[in-house]
Amino acid sequence: MAADPVLHGSGAPPRWRWALEFLALPKIHAAPLRPPVVVPPFGRGRPVIVIPGMMSSDRATALLRRSLARAGFVVEGWGQGMNTGARPVQIAQLEQRIADLAARTGEPVVLIGWSLGGLFARVLAQRNPDACRLVLTLGSPFSGDRRANNAWRIYEAFNNHSVDAPPFAEDPGAKPPMRTIAVWSRRDGIVAPHCAAGEASQSDRVIEVPFKHFELASARGAVKAMLGILREELE
Repeated sequence: MAADPVLHGSGAPPRWRWALEFLALPKIHAAPLRPPVVVPPFGRGRPVIVIPGMMSSDRATALLRRSLARAGFVVEGWGQGMNTGARPVQIAQLEQRIADLAARTGEPVVLIGWSLGGLFARVLAQRNPDACRLVLTLGSPFSGDRRANNAWRIYEAFNNHSVDAPPFAEDPGAKPPMRTIAVWSRRDGIVAPHCAAGEASQSDRVIEVPFKHFELASARGAVKAMLGILREELE
């Protein structure tokens, strides 16, 4: 079978695909007002933290978090306003949030990270293996060239370090020591699909979905897909 060229590319998604991402922005802005996606409950009070992507906040993940809560999970956002990059203070606060939620519920936390948030999730799961149950990344550029995306220039404009030298020692490409799922899309206009899918050794499961980058936690179909993945992994 021939290799999939989408998963063996080297550069960022084409500009025309990047432009199409903006069609999904109304879904993100309206997320706090939208009713949850309803599925038969399966969360059983298990804790989840959802980490937003670059230049977004908990507002952007509101539909996903509300749907998780409706499914029976104890859900929190990252609680730090807009995610503008890897800041040691913010990462430390997120690490404490994970520890506090695990202690409060008596169970390890499921980490869901969208885009840049998925890099944080993988790093924090490496640091805190006893406090984390599962890592689910949504279009996160954890593998390969950190400039194979259409967001690295924005990242560097808001941070005092390059995308190649983040302020943590851990390698986001290294698989955390618990079940790790990477979700990617060939329709992604921000992150190169091969960077979000990674190599076979970097995740336990790699799942392709048919959504744009900005839809991965904001489109109802995408949220339903994520709930389905979690049901398969946790039941």
